[in-house]
Formats: sequence, structure tokens, C-alpha cells
Amino acid sequence: MEYAPLGKSDLLISRIGFGCMSLGDDDAVNETILHRAIDLGINFFDTADLYAKGMNEISVGKALKPNRNKVYIASKVGNQWRADGSGWNWNPRKAYILSQVEGSLQRLQTDYIDLYQLHGGTIDDPIDETIEAFEQLKQQGKIRHYGISSIRPNVIREYIKRSNIVSVMMQYSLLDRRPEETCLSLLQENNLGVLARGAVAQGLLVNKPMKAYLNYAPQQVEQAAAAIHAISNNKRNAAQTAMRYALQHPAVTAAVAGLSTLQQLEEAVRTLETPMLTQEEITMLHGVVAANTYEQHR
Repeated sequence: MEYAPLGKSDLLISRIGFGCMSLGDDDAVNETILHRAIDLGINFFDTADLYAKGMNEISVGKALKPNRNKVYIASKVGNQWRADGSGWNWNPRKAYILSQVEGSLQRLQTDYIDLYQLHGGTIDDPIDETIEAFEQLKQQGKIRHYGISSIRPNVIREYIKRSNIVSVMMQYSLLDRRPEETCLSLLQENNLGVLARGAVAQGLLVNKPMKAYLNYAPQQVEQAAAAIHAISNNKRNAAQTAMRYALQHPAVTAAVAGLSTLQQLEEAVRTLETPMLTQEEITMLHGVVAANTYEQHR
């Protein structure tokens, strides 16, 4: 396993992170997968209070508790379930964040969260108030560091200017190159870690039936997947090639992969044993589909 510092923090995290949202509802199965991940060198596990209405945090916390001093736990806050359970509303208010961390700590069976992330964000949020909440939680020792999970350049810029975030989680893949326009270089310049999610684009770059994705038509998605497969062959499978693409950008600290089976886990970890993409391969991939850019939230 390879490790890298997460931005300005003192967290040295595995370059393959475990995205816990993909776990099922069987605690025993989850424990087997999570313990194997630790054996393989993964030390960064990402969940959220939103996932399975908190049950994901419970399952993850139960499995990781015996190894708490060996791992970094990341969670997220900001999405408030409606009373009738029909969905959730966005709530970045200070009082809400301060109240919700208590539930996450209890569910995760821990005294602190290594990385607490705002689970979204808009330019119309009370950003200073949100930052105050995270700073207070740091002072209280309930969290070690904080970051945001956002794809919006205008929001990311504000947090860079006004807060002490150490990381930004964002979607990034061959089929979502929007971060390449400005965000990745900006985050790199400010020594902030990038946690790349969605490297396989919902599986469309690997083996899922073709469909439209973002601004790409199904035919374009199919062309991108074919290109990924074309440069995989014996060196890497398609999923590993897609993850290599995300990992190779110098701004990216780790690829956070949604893993639900031992096979997926083993393949993801072996990505780091595969050869890096050559410049010729990257050029070929870029020639297959034009890079997309943000139309909103610029």
C-alpha cells in the first residue's frame, strides 16, 4: 500500500480509501470486508450520517472499533432527514452540525472523528457559521480535521479563503473531468488533499450497461469505456485503469472506492501494483471524449 499526507493535516492516508456507502446491511459480512481492507493496508474509511439513516456508521464503527488506533474514520454532516423519512433537506447551520456530531460519535463508537466533512454546500449557505461549527468541534477534540465534499468551484474557493479545511472530496473520472479545469490545480496550490470518488463512473467505465452520464450521450460513454478497456489488457483490468487515471493527477491524495465485495477490494488495492498510465495512453483517452466543464456554480 502507498500512503500520502492528506493536505496540511497530520493524517497519512492510504492512496486507496474505502467508501463505505456501498456496504450492505449485514454487519458480519461488512466486518469481514473491512478487516480484510485493514490487512491489505487501507487505513482511510469514509462514511456519512446520511447513509442508511445512520446504520452505515453503526456497522462501520462496530467493525473498526478493535482497530481504532490503526485507522482514520471520515464522516459527513449536513443532510437532515425529514421526520416522515421521505428524504432529506440541506442544513449547514452551526447548531445542527454541533448536535449531529454527537450521534455520529455514538454510532461510530469513538471519541473523535479524524475527518469530519460538510456533505455538500452552496454559495448561499451561512459559510462562516458552518466554519465556526467545525472549528468549535476541533477545539473540543471531537474532530481532528475537517473538509468538504463538494464539486462546486464557487463553494470550494470560499472554503479555501475562509476556513482551515484540509481536504475536498469530489467526483473525478475520465467521464467527469470538470475538476481539471480549475479545482484540482487550485487545491494543489493551497496544499489541500483531494479525495477522488466515482473513478469508475458508476461502473460505466467497467461493465455496466451504457447510459447517458452527465453531458455525455450513451454512445460517448461507450467510446470512453472502450478506450479504458483497450489500454487495460494484461496490465490492468478496466477498473484499475479507471482508478489509475484519477490517482495519477498530482492533486489527488487518494481514490475513495465504493467497495461491497472482497473481490472488488482485492482488485482496488492491486491497482497500486499496476503500471501507471503512459502519456500516450492519457492522450489517447483524452482524444476519445472532449473534456466537460462546469456550467453552473463556477
